[in-house]
Amino acid sequence: MLTFYFSPGSSSMAPHIALHETGAPFEAKPLSLAKKDTRTPEFLAINPNGKVPVLLVDGRVLTEVAGILFYLARAFPSAGLLPTGDIEAEAQVVSWMSYIASTIHPARRQGLEHAREVYAVADKRLGKNDWAAGGRYSIADIHLFRLYWRFRSSLEPEPEAFPNIEAHYARMMARPAVQRTIEIETKVGYELPA
Repeated sequence: MLTFYFSPGSSSMAPHIALHETGAPFEAKPLSLAKKDTRTPEFLAINPNGKVPVLLVDGRVLTEVAGILFYLARAFPSAGLLPTGDIEAEAQVVSWMSYIASTIHPARRQGLEHAREVYAVADKRLGKNDWAAGGRYSIADIHLFRLYWRFRSSLEPEPEAFPNIEAHYARMMARPAVQRTIEIETKVGYELPA
C-alpha cells in the first residue's frame, strides 16, 4: 500500500506526477503549508524534517524527491521512468537528478539573474533532445519540469531565452499524468510563497 503526503505545487509535485505515470494505486494525503500541517506532531512523527514529499510504502517512510522518484521508477518498471540495460543512460538520469537538486533547485534563492543563468545551462545541456537522458522519458524529465513549472512565471523568459526547456515544458504539459496531477493539485489549492 502506498500513501503519499504532498503539498500542491511544492517539490512533492514531481513524485505526484510519477505516481500517476505508474498507474499504481495510492492514497493521497494533501497537506497545507500555510496551515503548517507539516509541523503537526502527527506529521513530525512520520517525517521529523517536517517536509513533503513523503511516500509510505507499506508503512515504511521514504522521503526526498529523488529517492521517491527512483523508488517509483524501479518498483514499477513497466512505466518506463528509468532506462534499463544502458548504464550510460541510467548514469545520465542520475547526473540530471543531481544537477536539478543541487544547482537548479537552490538557484532562485541566489536571485532571478542567477536562476536564469542556471536555466540557460540546463537549456544547452538538454539541447534539441525531446527528453533529458538517453532519448527516453524518465524521472529526470519529471524533476526538471516541476522546477521550471514552479518558477517559469517569475523567470519571465523571453521566447528565445530557453527554447529547449520551453519545448520540453510543452511536451510535459501534454502528458496525461501531468495534466491529472495539475488538476488534482489545483482542486486542493496552491498555497506557495511567491
